[in-house]
Amino acid sequence: MTGHTLDELEARDPQVRERDLMARLPQLIARAQQAPGWEGILAGVDAAAVDSRAALAALPITRKSDLKTLQQRALPFGGLAATPSGQLRHIYMSPGPIYDPEGRGRDWWRFSRPMYAAGVRAGGLLQNCFSYHFTPAAFMVEGGAARIGCTVIPAGAGQTEMQVQAMVDLRPDTYVGTPSFLRIIIEKAREMGADISSVQNALMGAEALPESLRTWFHQNGVPNVFQTYASADIGSVAYETASGGVLNPGMMVDEDVIIEIVRPGTGEPVTPGDTGEIVVTLFNHDYPLIRFATGDMSALLVDAPAPGCGRTNVRIKGWMGRADQTTKVRAMFVHPAQVANITRRHPCILKARLVVSGRMANDEMTLHCEVAQAPAAEEVEAIVASIRDVTKLRGEVKLESPGALPDDGKLIDDQRDYS
Repeated sequence: MTGHTLDELEARDPQVRERDLMARLPQLIARAQQAPGWEGILAGVDAAAVDSRAALAALPITRKSDLKTLQQRALPFGGLAATPSGQLRHIYMSPGPIYDPEGRGRDWWRFSRPMYAAGVRAGGLLQNCFSYHFTPAAFMVEGGAARIGCTVIPAGAGQTEMQVQAMVDLRPDTYVGTPSFLRIIIEKAREMGADISSVQNALMGAEALPESLRTWFHQNGVPNVFQTYASADIGSVAYETASGGVLNPGMMVDEDVIIEIVRPGTGEPVTPGDTGEIVVTLFNHDYPLIRFATGDMSALLVDAPAPGCGRTNVRIKGWMGRADQTTKVRAMFVHPAQVANITRRHPCILKARLVVSGRMANDEMTLHCEVAQAPAAEEVEAIVASIRDVTKLRGEVKLESPGALPDDGKLIDDQRDYS
């Protein structure tokens, strides 16, 4: 660890980095072809010939939205894992369900980079408020903390008064979790008259962080607030950095991924600087991902001055929405297919649309259902139960007359106020 950067890789000359990444590509492709799923996807591909961005761009796209189908055909990972399940550390389960592996390597998710950029240092104490239940975010933090050498309070999500008490008694310097939950903790601390001013750094993920909310944190005692962009299948993708206490534009791409920005629904790279879908190629021995389309939108940051933090990798503008209707509610993905699943369970529903509304930290989810005639109260309660069962989130039901919902093909409508 070298002061402003975690290691020398972050400070490489960009041309050296590009040369190194391209030199690693053939070995990555060959490793992926050892997994039966990738063997089929990459059939006929000469791994040794994939040694440039042009050669990479000629390979097929594999979409995140296809994982559920692939995994149903070949549990648990759709044949995309190159390491047998019995040799992994963990298997996680996200709504869908979608299963994600974690290997046994050090800092497997590469989360030490965003943590170090956010001010986490050896000997520090952080409160990890990501969930430890089924999904990997909390374990990403654990792996990063072990590499850096800091101590973790494994707080998880919920139990707000206990979160506040832990901060009062243990005096952590860093919060890691969703932005909405930190706001809830701060408001609860104010209600309790508790001093949690030791928390000077916050690393946020799993939800959007509007600038208005970042400003709110600054005004309420947390001066250093950073976002990270990560996912349960990839781990760290990109993260914010600062120079001299001032946030740098964009998000720094991780050293073990290649990012392409492509036209949604295609594999064609856009002009640098244009908005498109994020496609990731991940250098991971256990779970290699080749041209993995995330469904998230962003753009490369071009013509921006080099940041003063010493990192030299390319930057993206951050998360800029979804290429499909998938959205996040309380840090959980909700997919159009889940809405369709709920509709199929209840024949009285002619058409349905899930409307997500409210403000940050107060998401509300309502399933608007067109029905020919009002069902019995028991059936409405059953629909509410289906929402919880399928999405793992609480939601309400609003009955609509036939033809009330727009005929635009939308199953999810995100109407939240991010101001």
